[in-house]
Amino acid sequence: MKTTLKLEELGLLILFSATYFLYFQGSWGLYLGLFFVPDVSFALFLITPKMGAIGYNVFHHKGVMALLILAGYFFQNDLVIKIGLIFMAHSCFDRVAGYGLKYFDSFDHTHLGWVGKSKGKNQ
Repeated sequence: MKTTLKLEELGLLILFSATYFLYFQGSWGLYLGLFFVPDVSFALFLITPKMGAIGYNVFHHKGVMALLILAGYFFQNDLVIKIGLIFMAHSCFDRVAGYGLKYFDSFDHTHLGWVGKSKGKNQ
């Protein structure tokens, strides 16, 4: 099942990236410059695991990114739409890599299972 989910996320990564580049004629500079910005939320894990999980989940939640894209559409702001598409593509990229939304107890505990050093807990 995990392979199917990763393939689905890969398809969405391609869809959101293609929409950014083909429909909105986005630049590689903006795409590469913003693609890993949501991962800055990792820094909140230095404060507490719960705060880190909340920050990570906000910047990687597809519903939040969908709202950002809709806000850009509603306010006719292509830059906001592009940012939403880039962040949505990033979320898909993370899911392809096996990283899901975080639980409050540990960075390694995600809605897709355990990752990193704790991967063995998936049994």
